[in-house]
Amino acid sequence: MHQVSTPRVMREITPLNSSDCFTISARTGKKSEVPLHYHDEFELILITNGKGAKRVVGNSIGVVDDTELIFIGPNLYHAWFTHQCDSEAVTETIVQFHKDLFNESFLNRNQLCFVKNMLNNARRGILFPKNIIGQVATRIEGLKDKNHFDAVLELLGVFHVLSLCPDIRLLSDPGFSDEKIEQKGRRIERVFEFMYANYHKNVSLAEIAEIANMPATSFSRFIKKRTGKTFVEILNEIRLGYASRMLVDSNKTIAEIAYQCGFNNISNFNRTFKYKKLCTPKEFRETFSAGKTIYV
Repeated sequence: MHQVSTPRVMREITPLNSSDCFTISARTGKKSEVPLHYHDEFELILITNGKGAKRVVGNSIGVVDDTELIFIGPNLYHAWFTHQCDSEAVTETIVQFHKDLFNESFLNRNQLCFVKNMLNNARRGILFPKNIIGQVATRIEGLKDKNHFDAVLELLGVFHVLSLCPDIRLLSDPGFSDEKIEQKGRRIERVFEFMYANYHKNVSLAEIAEIANMPATSFSRFIKKRTGKTFVEILNEIRLGYASRMLVDSNKTIAEIAYQCGFNNISNFNRTFKYKKLCTPKEFRETFSAGKTIYV
């Protein structure tokens, strides 16, 4: 059987120590090279002058605009490849904080519901729109000049603005990360639990509607209203998440991965993957296996 090489994904030890609420680093300079990596901490990344670089967050691959703001959750793979970026002055401001900085009892308070939802979504990677970047960029860059409690208050203020943004884009598919995304409501939670557990099987609409204790037609309307997507779209996202992780972390062939992730034939897998990821599974694997990053 033909075997392929897979990249070694580095676990980064961040400079954040256990007694700090957060750490901030800022740098402007020429391109530097670091491998694809992950870490235990949340990370808010503001990038300027990075136009043309290739962004990898989870199983999402995209091209960086001149200015970007990304929020990344714990243990989510990420990197930025040189690609078409020729800037000698890429500027990055990185805020990192412990995943237990805000505990559940704190986040479950009514006034913190939007922040809790944002932290939950960050486990898939959040790309914020340009209008929000304009509101918070100066505040994020200015964090390095604030001290002690003032810095914490300013960071909370930034989180408040970001958490109210309605136009975020979630980058990585569910299933790529080992950490499941929380759902609001027990019925929709049961549906997602079932899909996560059975994505590798032939799951029918009737079967999933029964889990929700609803007629199939009613369930179709229900899940579309709650998520903005059809049952098939969600199931395929979960399957692609698991498939992408296997493309990165295993030596299995693309055909093996397709069948193990619930796709009934390789053609369907390739077609669905390219439609959603804008590249073939082979190209996706090669992106992780080759090239160098310009910053993290």
